[in-house]
Amino acid sequence: MTKTSPGNFFEDFRLGQIIRHATPRTVTHGDVALYNAIFGARFPLQSSDVFAYAIGYPQSPLDDLLVFHMVFGKTVPDISLNAVANLGYAACRFLRAVYPGDTLTAESEVIGLKENSSRKTGVVYVRSSGFRQDGAKVLEYVRWVMVRKRDETAAAPGDLVPQLSKAVEADGLGEAAPMLVVRSYDFALAGSPHRWGDYQVGEMIDHVDGMTVEEAEHQMATRLYQNTARVHFNQFAQAKDRFGRRLIYGGHVISLARALSFNGLGNAYHIAAINGGRHVAPLFAGCTVFAWSEVMARAELSGRSDVGALRLRTIATKDHPCADFPLKQDGADHPAVILDLDYWVLMPR
Repeated sequence: MTKTSPGNFFEDFRLGQIIRHATPRTVTHGDVALYNAIFGARFPLQSSDVFAYAIGYPQSPLDDLLVFHMVFGKTVPDISLNAVANLGYAACRFLRAVYPGDTLTAESEVIGLKENSSRKTGVVYVRSSGFRQDGAKVLEYVRWVMVRKRDETAAAPGDLVPQLSKAVEADGLGEAAPMLVVRSYDFALAGSPHRWGDYQVGEMIDHVDGMTVEEAEHQMATRLYQNTARVHFNQFAQAKDRFGRRLIYGGHVISLARALSFNGLGNAYHIAAINGGRHVAPLFAGCTVFAWSEVMARAELSGRSDVGALRLRTIATKDHPCADFPLKQDGADHPAVILDLDYWVLMPR
């Protein structure tokens, strides 16, 4: 009897199935330092205990996306080890701050299954949650992923595409963040004078800078999250695939775009929710990532006079600076676009 696992294929999933994912992970200051070294994000709340304490936090929390990647990585061996592509995200809410020393675990529920017409693959929809050591939920999100079938003749295990909301409601977005001591928020140290009220709906911001992705750093980052997806590591497996080379983990692109967005959105100190996101095209090592953002909405938060919420759409491109804000070409996504992310951030008022 074999003691190893090839991972789940499409026909192994069942609607309503609950999966508890292995390997609790205690997050350390070393993890935070490595994450910052790879992406170079400069948001002061996640960079300085002194800054964080002054504005109402007990210490500097983990970057919201580091929490997301840690939880996501735990789901990979059970959900997407045999994935062709991670297709999208929705209904993601960051529910509580996470600090160095906290231990994260993850659980997923299968909420949708749809076989593709080729019968070689199917799309699996899951709602995944991350928990702290005390059982408190810190994160929840929906994602859908295209997964290979082990046997192309096997019957589809289900036929349901779940109805998902187009956006997370603004009410409750501030629940994960303590009340901000705005009078102690040092905008000079934060690197930007712009507050929530300085942004207008429809405004577009070119984040100007670009980052070239190196093979070593993307693999180091993905290992940091204990993400075991073969498409990111196994060159022998990928040589037989349609791209013939290793893919950059889609979350790597999200973190790059977030780091780049500091130039123009320096006081967007907390990602409160991700409404939806698409990995439009693959990214490979050697490409340079650029980003721009559009302000889609502004929201006041009930009971919060300290902060407001901005709904942003951030577009990441490869090898194409964003001065011309590429959107569509002949009615389709511009070929340079690799990420289209719709999310809410909090910003001081």
